[in-house]
Amino acid sequence: MSRLNQSVARVMHILDGADLGADYTAAELLTETAARRTLNLSDLSPQEQAALVAGRATNLIPSTTVLAEKIEAAQAAGRPFVVKYGIDPTSPDVHLGHAVPIVIAGRLQRMGHHVVFIIGDVTAKIGDPSGRSSERPPLSDEDIARNLRGYQQQVSPFIDFERANLRFNGEWLNKVTLPELVGVLARIPVSMSLQREDFRTRLAKGHGLSVAEFVYSVVMAWDSVAIHADVELGGVDQLLNLQMCRKVMEISDQAPEVVITTPLIEGTDGTGTKMSKSKGNYVGLTASPDDVYGRLMSIPDHLTEQYLQLLTEWTDDEIRVIAKRLEAGTAHPMAVKRILAGDLVAALHGLDAATSARAEFTARFSKRSFGDVHNLPVLVLKDHADDRIGALVRTLDFATSTSAVRRVAQQKGLRLICESEGSQQTIHLTEASVQQTLGDVVSAAGDLGGAKLYLKVGRKVARIKI
Repeated sequence: MSRLNQSVARVMHILDGADLGADYTAAELLTETAARRTLNLSDLSPQEQAALVAGRATNLIPSTTVLAEKIEAAQAAGRPFVVKYGIDPTSPDVHLGHAVPIVIAGRLQRMGHHVVFIIGDVTAKIGDPSGRSSERPPLSDEDIARNLRGYQQQVSPFIDFERANLRFNGEWLNKVTLPELVGVLARIPVSMSLQREDFRTRLAKGHGLSVAEFVYSVVMAWDSVAIHADVELGGVDQLLNLQMCRKVMEISDQAPEVVITTPLIEGTDGTGTKMSKSKGNYVGLTASPDDVYGRLMSIPDHLTEQYLQLLTEWTDDEIRVIAKRLEAGTAHPMAVKRILAGDLVAALHGLDAATSARAEFTARFSKRSFGDVHNLPVLVLKDHADDRIGALVRTLDFATSTSAVRRVAQQKGLRLICESEGSQQTIHLTEASVQQTLGDVVSAAGDLGGAKLYLKVGRKVARIKI
């Protein structure tokens, strides 16, 4: 029995009738599943490895069988099986949406394969046009340098860089000559780029489409040629780019890489849009343990299974047991969500941080006693009495805009909490309160009688010090 199967057997034993809401059950599960982040998977056969990867893929081109055969061939030749993942530093932050293919890259690394993590310092100057409705603003060298600081640290919870390579594609792209580029472009049909729906839409609407964007995927494909990639990972929105990589490798007389795409994970707001920093529905890899935990606890229940599948080391068999228990009513969705939140905090910050975040969340929301929470932001009334509620909420980074604060108020999520000796009184703030000052809102609450006062915005809380 493989090491992974042994771990699954232990988890299945825990899941068999245990109270998933109990702290001790969550601790047992978390200890087991968190350990899988570093579990050696090299005892799996090439066929088992390929099947495990395929189970989380949207596309696997040309096939799972070919992936297994390529792994076998590399082993027989005694050479590393090269796994490529690339990212352009168009933003300083990496979030859980980016992590979906990186999780699989880490899994392949633990199977004994060689991961090459490529940062596109040259391709970032073009900007990946995938899914865009307009040209991306050009980035300067300073922008790129600022953005790429910390990339390795941000993804290190999933990739062991002591056994992986971090490369910048400027190493080879800065050496490509014009005759080389023209020679490759001459063998690529224009139809490969024109089949892209995003390009056709932009052209039909008369929006800009630069030649640089048109050949972005060709330039990006040089990365695969430079490192002799066996397999490449990316989100499903990268499919056409990755197919171009296969084409350019063929032109360069190399065996084309296997392409693996992963689903685009839905954002935490549950609206159906993908996780994106611009939409504010993301979880950053540099977020604090409490913030990661709280953001994941805020996701709609229907996203829990998807997040377990795409962001954790839980297997399909284990997730099916959870789903059956939820359907049968022997597990509560909140309990499962807390297990998910703990798993991801453990991945990013360690087991101790996950345990603390769970306890902190319990104190803040389950017991509803904010006085037990020690890391709340504080608003000193005398300093902020004349500040409008909407502006204060944005300053606290509890919402991205005044309109977002209004939406929270419309959903009865904007509140003043008066807490005294364990009891609480809740005052719902209306949409009109967003434009009122903190001093007016507190005065309207009346005599507090020594009670502690808190401002609650959705699931986020700040203490008001009077």
